[in-house]
Amino acid sequence: MPKDTIYKTPRKKVPPFEFNQAVADVFDDMIQRSVPFYQEIIKRQAELIRLFYQKNSKIYDLGCSNGNLGIHLCGIMCDPFSMIAVDSSNPMLTVYQEKLASCPGKERIILQCNDIMNVDLADASVVILNLTLQFLPVHHRYELLERIYSALVPDGVFLFTEKIVHPDDSFAQLQKDFYYDFKRENGYCELEISQKREALENVLIPETIETHLARLEQIGFRKMDAWFKWFNFCSILCQK
Repeated sequence: MPKDTIYKTPRKKVPPFEFNQAVADVFDDMIQRSVPFYQEIIKRQAELIRLFYQKNSKIYDLGCSNGNLGIHLCGIMCDPFSMIAVDSSNPMLTVYQEKLASCPGKERIILQCNDIMNVDLADASVVILNLTLQFLPVHHRYELLERIYSALVPDGVFLFTEKIVHPDDSFAQLQKDFYYDFKRENGYCELEISQKREALENVLIPETIETHLARLEQIGFRKMDAWFKWFNFCSILCQK
């Protein structure tokens, strides 16, 4: 697995973060060293998909990156399923396609390079949005979630994982401190942490759990559960 050293070299000006070729090349290392319990989240989400998937419906993975969830799902899903995996990054989808080449059940996943705001959603029993909503302009988030809700069949589920922020300033700082300690424990130096933070400024905009849940309730979800939380990361299960 290629190691993430993108921000190890000092830069006079750090460009905004994007899912380009450099990121695609090291994404698996980057995500595992940057998102606490990433593999556990993917594993349990795949199990939730298997549990809630309804025959002859669709699964949408919006912001699918390089396909870790889809590949894992192929490994545990015995019954036929149909997944549409969408990402706006060609380099990430190229890696996904390479992974699929040797994956049993690869014909069940259709890759689509598109802006998730432009995807036609319909007849879905499961929709996934992992670490993706946070990159969307705040004023577009309600619209996307409303479209996801409308696309879900009765009892369909929406799974999403987000980086979050605490409404209390002192607790928000506590979460940041623990998160940066986590990154140091995984081998990132102070320069890498600082430059990555600068790259993500105004690109990744987190919200509170309360904001997420209030928005989802307003849209119409009848049941919601924050089934995983680690300081400033959270995974939520919602059912229509």
